[in-house]
Amino acid sequence: MPKDKPAGRSVAVIGAGPAGLMAAEVLVQGGSQLGIRVDVYDAMPSVARKFLQAGKGGLNLTHSESPDAFLSRYGSRRAQIAPLLQAFGPQALRDWAHGLGIETFVGSSGRVFPAGMKAAPLLRAWLQRLRTEGVNIRVRHRWCGWVDQGRGLKFSTPDGERAVNPDAVVLALGGGSWARLGSDGAWVPWLVQREVQVAPLRPANCGFDVAAPGWSEHFRARFAGHPVKTVELSFADTPGFLRRKAGEFMISATGVEGSLIYAFSAALRDAIVTSGTATLYLDLAPDRNLSRVVAEISRPRGSRSLASHLQSRLGIKGVKMGLLRELVDQADFANPARLAAAIKQLPLALGAVRPLDEAISSAGGVAFEALDERLMIRSLPGVFCAGEMLDWEAPTGGYLLTACFASGRAAGLGALAWLEGL
Repeated sequence: MPKDKPAGRSVAVIGAGPAGLMAAEVLVQGGSQLGIRVDVYDAMPSVARKFLQAGKGGLNLTHSESPDAFLSRYGSRRAQIAPLLQAFGPQALRDWAHGLGIETFVGSSGRVFPAGMKAAPLLRAWLQRLRTEGVNIRVRHRWCGWVDQGRGLKFSTPDGERAVNPDAVVLALGGGSWARLGSDGAWVPWLVQREVQVAPLRPANCGFDVAAPGWSEHFRARFAGHPVKTVELSFADTPGFLRRKAGEFMISATGVEGSLIYAFSAALRDAIVTSGTATLYLDLAPDRNLSRVVAEISRPRGSRSLASHLQSRLGIKGVKMGLLRELVDQADFANPARLAAAIKQLPLALGAVRPLDEAISSAGGVAFEALDERLMIRSLPGVFCAGEMLDWEAPTGGYLLTACFASGRAAGLGALAWLEGL
């Protein structure tokens, strides 16, 4: 098994997504005086595949909302994410992108995008800078664990097994979603074997199946793939606390998915785990109060069908009408008060979470309790963790990427401090 013998100190960064590349950048820029060699390893044939995929529809880099609102998106891990974002938050990320020649803008929803909307130009500029600064990027190198339970690393490569012995390691291996792009969670056993505390990986920003008996064949055939626009979703994620959010989601063949669902996915997932089902409520006419909906339904409709009447008076048509037909008792259509109540608070019971590999991101991972303030594993001195492999989650909207960049930077700085102390 050939071994690398680099001159001077070296750091191995495993995982070439945003967190790993940011750690590499910090290390190569801050380690020039120490003569640090930085090698980035990735199992895939090219780097940052999930980052590129996420940016195909428009790269949502971060969000422009207030710092307190931004931090609230990280739920139970807010306290652990806060110092990372204080050091490298949304504005710092935008400034960093500008330094690569990528201008950004704030969209109507407050989300921040690069001027060209795509991830590829940013990634190309970044990789060029990293290579110019001396970062070595090695693709088709799949990490296979440790050498003799030390800090030595084993990799599977097209040329056979290879071992490297860096002075420090940054693990940025991603979570467990989108395995085809590299985030397959295969790293979990290697850390568990070293007695590192790892929370089970679970779907986050994910879709759900409706409860049994599921969608009718008619509804599925007619509306799967259709967006449900301009609705308000509400869900009681804790007793006495009702969360509401307006937006849109998508009907899938088995249930629901999309941005509005993802915003509630952690609470919905946890409720299903605890109770077996979770019931959310849809307001199909969020711009009208209940009394007005009753009044509009009660207006004479003459020879028009009820469907035409609802479309004319309330804008209820297409997939919204389909949901009413699917979820409301037929008898309630003849009662304006009950039909109005259903339009304003349509219950939709969910019975299962879609598989982890379909999720946008994952929850679970290396527990912050296993790390020190520099993101170093307490039981493995010189080994740092960053990105989605840490035990945190956040909704889509730029929150995922921002924390990945910020944690990568923190891990890189932590590794530098560690090396300076050797």
